[in-house]
Amino acid sequence: MSDSNTTKFTHPSIFILLGIPGLELAHVWISIPFCAMYIIVILGNFTILFILKGERSLHEPVYYFLCMLAITDLVLSTSTMPKMLAIFWFNSNKIVFSACLTPLYFVHCFSAIESGIFVAMAVDRYMAICHPLRYSTILTNRMVAKIGLAMVLCGSMLALPYPFLARRWPYCRTSIIPHMHCEHMYVVKLACADIRISSYYGLFVVFCVICLDVFFIVMSYTQILRAIFSLPTKDTRLKTFGTCGSHLCVILAFYIPTLFSSLTSRFGHDLPLHFLFFIANMYLLMPPVLNPIIYGVRTKQIRDRLLLLFTHKGT
Repeated sequence: MSDSNTTKFTHPSIFILLGIPGLELAHVWISIPFCAMYIIVILGNFTILFILKGERSLHEPVYYFLCMLAITDLVLSTSTMPKMLAIFWFNSNKIVFSACLTPLYFVHCFSAIESGIFVAMAVDRYMAICHPLRYSTILTNRMVAKIGLAMVLCGSMLALPYPFLARRWPYCRTSIIPHMHCEHMYVVKLACADIRISSYYGLFVVFCVICLDVFFIVMSYTQILRAIFSLPTKDTRLKTFGTCGSHLCVILAFYIPTLFSSLTSRFGHDLPLHFLFFIANMYLLMPPVLNPIIYGVRTKQIRDRLLLLFTHKGT
């Protein structure tokens, strides 16, 4: 290791992102699925936004939440993927200290926002299925705007201490981060100070956000399932249950890797680094890939509009 990487300093001028330790020779091949997923994220979510903006009949609360989800997925994936692909393709593994803290903040901020959107969409489905007559009077455009603003403020405030604490620590061990992006715990572990406050705050946010949000989601879907089983026909029950089941799969694909990544980055010292890398990127890429498919293609109104768009262009 060079002297520049072990010299004592308060704030490093640069960090060096190793990528996937032990698999450096395979970076080009590993980049193929990641690049493909990122392309799907970009095309899928921009398509959703384009359709929802152009179709006035889809200007309803559930689709406003879907727009928020698409924007959040675009920001969340773009916060890390361009740098990851640059490392894979060009070995561009250097990043300045302030530039490292920026995606660190955005990942935590928009992860919290996405969690809030899942709650809002679950409550929206609860109101639509269990209280259809009160739906339009409660979930007005004004109420949706207030909910969206509350989620942004909550995510922004919860994520603010992450870069603040990371900037507060003195760094004197090394400037090498054994990861693909500036993940919070991998950055602060380089500090030559007691970083327990950073670790405890991260655990507090994860468990606070996950426990509260999952509680509201579970309560909403419990009431939804009760309403489904009271539907008169079997076909209607199966159709509604299939839609809710696919939504729950996307929610689990977000929460389980998020919780597992947070715990393994703190306590998974004996786990292989490439396994930790895989888990850490699951919640950054899988939900943005799945959301346009589950919430978009499987939604009849959006699917019909998408087919109409392609057939119109074809003719």
